[in-house]
Amino acid sequence: METLRVNSNNLKFKIHSFHFTIFLSVLLLTFSCAGPRKAGYYKEGYTERGLASWYGKDFHGRKTANGEVYDMYKLTAAHKTLPLGVYARVTNLENGKEIKVKVNDRGPFIRGRFLDLSYGAAKELGMVEAGVGRVELEIIGNVPYQTTKGKASAGRVSSTGLFTIQVGAFVEKENAVRLKSLLENRYKDVHIISYDTNIQKFYRVRVGAFESEKDALKVADELEAQNYTIFITVRD
Repeated sequence: METLRVNSNNLKFKIHSFHFTIFLSVLLLTFSCAGPRKAGYYKEGYTERGLASWYGKDFHGRKTANGEVYDMYKLTAAHKTLPLGVYARVTNLENGKEIKVKVNDRGPFIRGRFLDLSYGAAKELGMVEAGVGRVELEIIGNVPYQTTKGKASAGRVSSTGLFTIQVGAFVEKENAVRLKSLLENRYKDVHIISYDTNIQKFYRVRVGAFESEKDALKVADELEAQNYTIFITVRD
């Protein structure tokens, strides 16, 4: 019977190398998951299908993620990642009814659902009694950010005189801090703004304080070229 000889030093090295490889893989996966999404992902015409639910009186009168007061009777919706302020056509795939809604809140935070409709929107779509239903969402316009290569800017005027560019919004503060550190390598005045919605807290990463929307658009174009999903908003 032949005895198997193992060099203990080589074995230790292989084990350490194996553990380092796993650590490196996890680290790369973490950063890639938190990275920017394609800016074109949310352009006009983008569609998404899945389960939608609705929320009503428990949140009526509270502030939504974009600062508006939630009115359960208006045609609005909550989405996890779409730019706030975008308008979308929502079609009930079970009965063919369709409406236009404004995305002004974040949610739903229930696995398997991608859209939370206001009571008013759900009623128009015939979904109130069922509670949930399969729908199709299609962006139809009024995306808060347009590149200078696209449609002309609306030329908004800020009451504070300052505009800023939102580059990301996170539930986990660590992800916001990571993006802030990355952006600070190239841009000045990168800041994090925390905001409490009806359901949970978000950490918004924003760049700059611009005197005009036109000035903000120049930097916004640079960020879009780096594949960030961004929009211009009035600085708080």
